[in-house]
Amino acid sequence: MSSTSQPTTFSDLYTDLLNRMRADSSATATIAQAKRYINTALQDVHLGQEYKFPWAERRTTLRTQSDYTTGTIAVTQGSATVTGSSTTWNTANAFGVANVRPNGKMVFSGSRSPYTVRSVESDTSLTLTELFSDTTLASGSSYTYYEDEYDLATDFLRPVDMQTFSDELEIRIISRTEFRRRYPNNTIPGSPRVACLLDYAPAGTTAPVRRARFAQPPDDYYRIPYAYITCNLAVNENGVTGPAMIGDKDEPIIPLRYRHALVFHAAYHWYRDKKDDSRSQEAKGEYVDLMSRMMMDVEVGAPRPRLEPRITPYVRSARTPWGRGRGRYDADGRFDRGD
Repeated sequence: MSSTSQPTTFSDLYTDLLNRMRADSSATATIAQAKRYINTALQDVHLGQEYKFPWAERRTTLRTQSDYTTGTIAVTQGSATVTGSSTTWNTANAFGVANVRPNGKMVFSGSRSPYTVRSVESDTSLTLTELFSDTTLASGSSYTYYEDEYDLATDFLRPVDMQTFSDELEIRIISRTEFRRRYPNNTIPGSPRVACLLDYAPAGTTAPVRRARFAQPPDDYYRIPYAYITCNLAVNENGVTGPAMIGDKDEPIIPLRYRHALVFHAAYHWYRDKKDDSRSQEAKGEYVDLMSRMMMDVEVGAPRPRLEPRITPYVRSARTPWGRGRGRYDADGRFDRGD
């Protein structure tokens, strides 16, 4: 980094921190500590402002699956295997996904209790996650397959609007508790009207699995656009985003003009851990001042405070100048009187 330029990359940021701390920049442990403080600052900058910065907003589209009723089935009480006839469960639809997929739901004739699909072995055979507990259904029985849960973007942190999932389709967000209370079965497909956000345990990786659950379950291939806040706050030189900076050429998604705030926040943590309270508070003061100026930046198109006089009485008088026994008037009371 040039001695006169703004810190840009991860290397610039932690080097600037080391220089300010007068720390040994050749010690591996010291460099690792500086990197950790910078990444901590990157998270805290966004957390402290409820992730409302415009550069952290993303937009994508979720496509739902249509309900599926083709063919008939047979299933035996106490078995998890469902056998189909004239079904094409494992065949791809127009969007390149199978008609029936794991984690989807099935409702069988004579029952409103949904069963979850564990796996699909072929076009005519699938396995449920639990044993079938209702009365045995002979060949020729009807069924309905649907999906009410869909994976969100892999970098999804939280919705931009905490009350609405999609403005275009007017899908509101409700809590998981309210969703369970209002839609205990949620088995009748239709146009989605409400959603709740679900967090599942990681599967195969440490990344959490985040999904949206809709009521009613989609009965068609709906295109649902939604806006969200990303949890990927850094980008590498190849344009790949991630939750933290790792390589020296990685950059935070924060605009260049604000990035030095990370150094002051990291300095605050550094001094605090070294029990240098006075310098810690000085660094925190610099950081708070920078954050205040960042928050004061007015977004293009945002409303600004303004004075709006109450003009209703004047408009009413202009429309009915001779109403209520009053005449039109000017400064000396002679306007439009003919005298």
